[in-house]
Amino acid sequence: MNFNKHYLAGLAMVSAVALCAFTGPKPKTDPVYDNLDKSVKPGDNFFLYANGGWIKRNPIPNAYSSWGIGNVVGEDIRERLRNINEAALKANAPKGSTTQKIGDFYFSGLDTIGIERAGLNPIKAQLDMIDRAQDVKGILAATAYVGAYGVRTMLGARVGQDDKNSVKMLVQMSQGGLGLPNRDYYFKTDARTTKIRTDYTTNHLPTMLKLSGWDEAKATKGAESIYKIEKFLADSNRKLEDMRDPYRNYNKMPLAKLNALTPAINWSEQFRLMEYKPVDTVIVGQPEYLRAVNKALTTFSVDDWKAYLRWKVLSAYAPYLNKAFDDESFRFSGKVLAGRKEQLPRIKRVTDTENQLMGELLGQLFVKEYFPQTSKVRYNQMVEAMRQSYREHIAKLDWMSAATKQKALTKLNAIHPKVGYPDKWKDYSTLDIDRVSYAGNVMRARHWAYLNNVNKLGKPVDHSEWGMTPQTYNASYSPTNNEITLPAAQFMIPGVKDADVDDAVVYGYAAASTIGHEITHGFDDEGRQYDAKGNLKSWWTKQDSAKFTQRAEMLVQQFNGYVVLDSLHINGKATLGENIADLGGIVLGIDAFKKTKQYKEGKKINGLTPMQRFFLGYALGWLGHTRDESLANQILTDVHSPGFLRVNGPFTDVPEFYTAFGIKKGDKMWLDPSQRVKIW
Repeated sequence: MNFNKHYLAGLAMVSAVALCAFTGPKPKTDPVYDNLDKSVKPGDNFFLYANGGWIKRNPIPNAYSSWGIGNVVGEDIRERLRNINEAALKANAPKGSTTQKIGDFYFSGLDTIGIERAGLNPIKAQLDMIDRAQDVKGILAATAYVGAYGVRTMLGARVGQDDKNSVKMLVQMSQGGLGLPNRDYYFKTDARTTKIRTDYTTNHLPTMLKLSGWDEAKATKGAESIYKIEKFLADSNRKLEDMRDPYRNYNKMPLAKLNALTPAINWSEQFRLMEYKPVDTVIVGQPEYLRAVNKALTTFSVDDWKAYLRWKVLSAYAPYLNKAFDDESFRFSGKVLAGRKEQLPRIKRVTDTENQLMGELLGQLFVKEYFPQTSKVRYNQMVEAMRQSYREHIAKLDWMSAATKQKALTKLNAIHPKVGYPDKWKDYSTLDIDRVSYAGNVMRARHWAYLNNVNKLGKPVDHSEWGMTPQTYNASYSPTNNEITLPAAQFMIPGVKDADVDDAVVYGYAAASTIGHEITHGFDDEGRQYDAKGNLKSWWTKQDSAKFTQRAEMLVQQFNGYVVLDSLHINGKATLGENIADLGGIVLGIDAFKKTKQYKEGKKINGLTPMQRFFLGYALGWLGHTRDESLANQILTDVHSPGFLRVNGPFTDVPEFYTAFGIKKGDKMWLDPSQRVKIW
């Protein structure tokens, strides 16, 4: 399970932020002071006080739905990856080598003449198989075939750890089947959502089908079929907040019970077609969804399903086909859903796609040049500083019993940090990349990733494997592995040399908002239900669990009260885990920072005290602003609160924040002490 830290999209280059005490001269460029908007009172809107100056100077570019620190860093990383690609393009490397694969993928993505000439040929085999289907059996065979090449259909399956026995790898099945972002888009009646849904049904779907060769009448009828199936499936998709209950979303069953749940599907045959080894047990996340799929297979016609699967293939590959497909895909997903005004330049899009599909190939070359071993050591040291702060917090808790504290410490001590880059890289030797077809390369890379996952069935868990690349501006916590992943790129502060970054900013920006945040996920409302070995198993006393839930509910209500856009409120229950992790990371980071030389000396930099700079450093991690369309989408689909509330929300619960900036009753961010949430 991946808990994304940053809502800002984008890749990032790495910077070895100095973790030792800052002793250098006053910085010429101050990563926090230079962003201030002093016309805003810290106690009224701290996010804008901290970041408003930068926001005023940096409007959102037309090609983006948001613009902030992740995007700025992303531009830097793209440039460095472009240099790697350009070198590979000219290298004339031997077939099968890393350099050859990188260079040829890059060439194929930029070969717009070849892409136009190819038309629909790269996906012809998939479309032909769908067209040949005569009955439900044929539809299921086509579903298995296209799913193995990265097409998301109504049957979602993968191999993952058994939540209650984390050393076992089992087939996991979950809800899906939709073309709009989630179930709410099919049922909400507000003007914004209705407009999106109308465009989808009357414009986007029929346009894509017409581009694939269907005439007006057939495309119109096909669009109606697609939407009928999707809305039917959406009705049995669980809501965002309900997907965060690990017990309710864990339904382990033998194959015979799965067959009984969906009698229209012979799962032994289906798994064979999906290239799985013999399967005897599965974990079903949402049984009611599979019942709905079964009913849909016997309710809707074969022609309805053919239109549905055709759309799924077109949607999955449109960005890699000719300009007409690419443009229409962007018009809806980029403009209508996200509010972007234009596409990124093609060279950036190709680089991003390559990084998504072959990230560790690029990563191997990236870390050689940009992330020395010494940096890996530094970040491991900061992880231990934050772990020690958490130990001290647990020991001082007045609401947790000694028995639960001991188990919490056992879990905390067992958390495994993955820092910088993998010690063992993925083996891409079986991945074939050439210069013939961009979509073909994407298809083979997706199939390689599919087989890489499928082949984990029945094998020991590979704890050395990473779920993200070193050049990714993100971080994660895995409850079944009880580990945090901190990629090299995550720690960069754009435009500032490492040596010029003081500890106060580092402890806010890196220790609190990243390391402490991810560690706290092991103890949030969901992560706390897993033990030290990564098993879904109760280890809390009933009394301690009730006390935790009571405190967490205060945070739910706090965030429920925030209105973001029009009538859209934060979903406090859906975002609870991230909000707990944000608050936890801040309070742990504060106490870790208090042990540093800079804090103890108390010297000001640019008129700011060390503790003020800590809070500004944390706010720097959420520097940015977002278009309304993208913000609305985030509220409905994302378990992360918008960036400005990941600053203003938890800060109102932290006593040191009030002291550092002189926040008083009457200020907009003031919360009475009795209303402030304290969990960790």
